[in-house]
Amino acid sequence: MASARRARMIAAVCGALALAALLDAPSALGQTVPAGGTPDARPPAQAAPPPDTEAVDIFDLLRALRHKELTAEQKAAALDPSKKMYAVAPVIGYKPSSGVMIGVAGNVAFFRGDPGTTHISSTVTSLTVSSLKQTSLTARFSVFGRDDRFELDGDNRAQWTSQDTFGLGTSTMPEDEVNMAFNYFRLYDTLNVTLRRNVLAGIGFHYSAHVDVGPGEGAEAGWSESPYVAYSEANGLPLESQTSAGVSVNLRVDTRDSAINAGRGWMASMSYRPFFKDFLGGDSTWQELYLDTRTFKALDARGRHKLAFWLWGDFVATGIAPFLDLPATGMDKYGRSGRGYAEGRFRGERLLYGEIEYRGTLTDNGLLGMVAFINTTTLKNSQSGERLFDGFATGAGAGLRLLLNKRSKTNLCFDVGVGKHGSKGVYLAVQEAF
Repeated sequence: MASARRARMIAAVCGALALAALLDAPSALGQTVPAGGTPDARPPAQAAPPPDTEAVDIFDLLRALRHKELTAEQKAAALDPSKKMYAVAPVIGYKPSSGVMIGVAGNVAFFRGDPGTTHISSTVTSLTVSSLKQTSLTARFSVFGRDDRFELDGDNRAQWTSQDTFGLGTSTMPEDEVNMAFNYFRLYDTLNVTLRRNVLAGIGFHYSAHVDVGPGEGAEAGWSESPYVAYSEANGLPLESQTSAGVSVNLRVDTRDSAINAGRGWMASMSYRPFFKDFLGGDSTWQELYLDTRTFKALDARGRHKLAFWLWGDFVATGIAPFLDLPATGMDKYGRSGRGYAEGRFRGERLLYGEIEYRGTLTDNGLLGMVAFINTTTLKNSQSGERLFDGFATGAGAGLRLLLNKRSKTNLCFDVGVGKHGSKGVYLAVQEAF
């Protein structure tokens, strides 16, 4: 009976995503064929939404407080699509995996071509330190060339950090926690080219190195029995450091009007990533399949209220992945999955994740908004025999939004999430979770 309920739930989520995609499919894949000609290889992209001239962002608010209004010429210049759009905010918050954090995060958005034929580009960088002696420097970006001829996508990190590990699967308990310290260096970069309207394909380079791995403060006694040590010794992996290095082939269909804060459209992507032993220090040969689907549906004519759906899967297809490279919550590009749980709280050889989020504005001028979300994760753990859909780790929460830049629709996001076994987290970030 429980298995049947789980199957119906998964089917409903997948059905909702598929329905939203089908409703938007004609605009995604249709092409105009000139009389006597061939399909245009690069017709106009999904046009970016025009700036909401009624919206008020934090810069407008600060000017109003200073009684310093823009002239007509300055207002026109502020809406110029050729100008870069900046959003900077302090990071002051709490995450279960890091403790209290302070730092700064920034977003730069821009168009490298006509907004009618070019998707908006975005870079997000952050520097944070935490009460658990963690330092993190990240740079994530998605840059589209003129007329969407190409896209550069990157997820790059340098972290001197620690993480609580709990073993594999969804049935691990808080008392299974063993803290481990390590330095992490990640270079995940891809180059995609446009094949036809909204369809991109390309190749990538992927490098992930966890070095100086050892027990965290106070975890020395239980280190030899930790999940990391047990998994690594069972699979012949070194304990002091573990590295994965490889390439990828990628395919994506993307009709979203914006990757920063989509108001409509959908995206579906596939990335196949073979990693090779001895390539740039790689410790094992293994293959990964990464699937990601997102869709957005407005609930009103102005787009002030909408639903966002996210479904992604991360699967070790063959081979043995290093422990910290196994699929895990919070290890997506922006680290926003599994709100309510610590990064890496749930880990396994295969992972399937789903999330639904309601997004709405609280003020007519769009300055303040809110979200409410629910997510769930299911994993495969061959050590215990757990299969996908045998167990779930569900989280939920709500948050507030402050509009940092109305042209790029970039928000400062403050979320509170809770999960099972008393897990909870407070998250402060620039840009939506997905």
